[in-house]
Amino acid sequence: MNQNKMEAGIKMFLQGMNLDINNQHLKNTPKRVAKAWAATLGSGYEQDVKKILSVEFTDDYDSMVVIKDIPFSSTCIHHLLPFYGTAKIAYIPNGKITGLSKLARVLEVYARRLQIQEQLTVQIAKAIQKYLKPKGVGVVIIAEHQCMSHRGVQKAGSKTVTSCLLGAMRSDSKTRAEFLSF
Repeated sequence: MNQNKMEAGIKMFLQGMNLDINNQHLKNTPKRVAKAWAATLGSGYEQDVKKILSVEFTDDYDSMVVIKDIPFSSTCIHHLLPFYGTAKIAYIPNGKITGLSKLARVLEVYARRLQIQEQLTVQIAKAIQKYLKPKGVGVVIIAEHQCMSHRGVQKAGSKTVTSCLLGAMRSDSKTRAEFLSF
């Protein structure tokens, strides 16, 4: 990431709002914002999902593995406002498993990029399918979007639910129902 360009952009943004960028509270804001995006908010661009999911173990466990209520926050690509909520991620192993924390890490990688919730949901599911090659994958995300709460329709508290089901999670109605019941 080019932090100098990011700082210059934030400085222009603040000037565009006719703010005094020499004000003691704004003087270092461009540097702080650029640092926050490089270190945390945009850190997903610098991480490799393949490497995260390469931690795998041969195992004959063949029932659903579900991690639910995983908190996350991301940033809306349309308005640069946060959205946050919880995710439920599951897969059905096909001869190999991964560490449980790896699923939450995959969520974190994609959440730390400018996003729309629909895309975030699909990216997580497709990455797990691609690198673990399980029998099925399911991802459900429930989130509140500040672009709906603080601007536009201003409906604070409303939640958006997205899902992506692949393999047996999509094709087998019993498996799908089991996943969705958790």
